[in-house]
Amino acid sequence: MRMIYPFTAIVGQERLKRSLILNAVDLRIGGVLIRGERGTAKSTAARALAALLPEIDVFADSPFNDDPHSPESWSDWVKERKSAGEELRVAKRKIGFIDLPVSATEDRVVGTLDIERAIQKGERRFEPGVLAAANRGLLYIDEVNLLDDHVVDLLLDSAAMGVNTVEREGISFVHPARFILIGTMNPEEGDLRPQLLDRFALSVEMQGIRDARQRVEIMQRNLAFESKPEAFYKQWEPKEQQLAERILAARNLVDNVDYSSRDLISIAALTSSLQVDGHRADLVILKTARAQAAFDSRKAISDLDIAIAAELALPHRIKRGPFYQAEMTVTELQERIAEVQKDAANQAEMDAEGEESETEEQTQDQKKN
Repeated sequence: MRMIYPFTAIVGQERLKRSLILNAVDLRIGGVLIRGERGTAKSTAARALAALLPEIDVFADSPFNDDPHSPESWSDWVKERKSAGEELRVAKRKIGFIDLPVSATEDRVVGTLDIERAIQKGERRFEPGVLAAANRGLLYIDEVNLLDDHVVDLLLDSAAMGVNTVEREGISFVHPARFILIGTMNPEEGDLRPQLLDRFALSVEMQGIRDARQRVEIMQRNLAFESKPEAFYKQWEPKEQQLAERILAARNLVDNVDYSSRDLISIAALTSSLQVDGHRADLVILKTARAQAAFDSRKAISDLDIAIAAELALPHRIKRGPFYQAEMTVTELQERIAEVQKDAANQAEMDAEGEESETEEQTQDQKKN
């Protein structure tokens, strides 16, 4: 079995690692787009994350990695067999890492229905595609900007909705399709359309590490891994296990993370002040902030969580303002959040004073009358 380079042994690239971890905590976030130079550990990090994540419970014979504990998400394949009274065996399975080729067609991605068999024999037969294999796993697309736009749309739809529905000639088949979507691209080879950029939840701009000591560390670790992969992995295994347990604990906690009206106002005011189009960014920031809080074992989000989430959710959505010239840091985002909170508080105070003044005027008018 080929050894995978440990996730925790990757030097630097903290934004990349954080974006992957938070997507692993909550698959509903919607994936990450990684843009930048070659040779910056993009695919290494993605494969390492898939290897790091704990095994999942599945129905042993299901090609869709159905979760036995979530009947509401079961595929038609499972529902049909359950209706027929079949006993389905439950087994453990490693998280899947699916590498989608740039040449992939729509049928290869979503799967196909055998119409001829349905007409001749009255049987509904579905040939699973990439989305079936990727369910509850990780779907990696290298050079996503070179993929057909229609196929990218299909992938992003499934990532957002969590299901894949295939319909042909009045026959349909539905199966779960919730996965960690990771797309990489080099902007020099052409960019994605703005509509597609916006549909990736998070984005990371990758650059080679400039610090000489860190570059030396990268070389030393890679040489150690190439010469003795098993010994190298065993050295990092405790940290891998620790991170895997932390992600699992966060997954169990994330749905119980609370947020206040003040948090929602902070997010909305931040995106509005930065002239972000649409409302997808607001939802992404909230989901990512909740995942960050859960990862830190907290049951309520903070301004820091919002700033960390915004750092990942906004760079590819900003057309004007600070991000046009340079990315904002978490500290700068926290300062911006404090500013918009102060403005919101001042506005609320002015509104309250205005209402109070209006009430007094109405009272005086009533007394005169």
